[in-house]
Amino acid sequence: MSPELEQLFDEFVAGRYAALRRTGYLLCGDWHLAEDLVQTALVKLYARWPRLNEPERAAGYARTVLVRCWIDTRRRRGSHELAAADLQPSAEQPSADPDRRLALLAALAQVTPAYRAALVLRFWEDQSIEATAAVLRQSTGTVKSNTSRGLAQLRAILGDSLHDIAAG
Repeated sequence: MSPELEQLFDEFVAGRYAALRRTGYLLCGDWHLAEDLVQTALVKLYARWPRLNEPERAAGYARTVLVRCWIDTRRRRGSHELAAADLQPSAEQPSADPDRRLALLAALAQVTPAYRAALVLRFWEDQSIEATAAVLRQSTGTVKSNTSRGLAQLRAILGDSLHDIAAG
């Protein structure tokens, strides 16, 4: 790869690494696994960089690879649910209300993985239904269903505390 493309790749990684890592963490609930997922995604991105050197295309590709790597990891390791005790707030982005953040992360950890992936992509990554469907290789109807069911699970998990969290 040319030195100019290498430099563009390095700049892309420097600018997007933290966001990819947070997305990986929201999916898997383990900072170390999130790091591994990001590294795998970046290796695959590097191989395709000469064709994807536009930042928005590259960001979408990296996010897609990250989610698919997580799905593949789950398939290989079997079902792995997040333990609420393993969730800790990010040191990178201090929250105005850490109790609210922890409650949301703990609730997200209990949501079914397929629903969690849809929720993370739709609401954390602010992706459209169509973009989420493309990343997850699902129909838009399935994404809508999984999003709705994931939100219902979150409401059921949070119960009465939902009003306190929403008010915060």
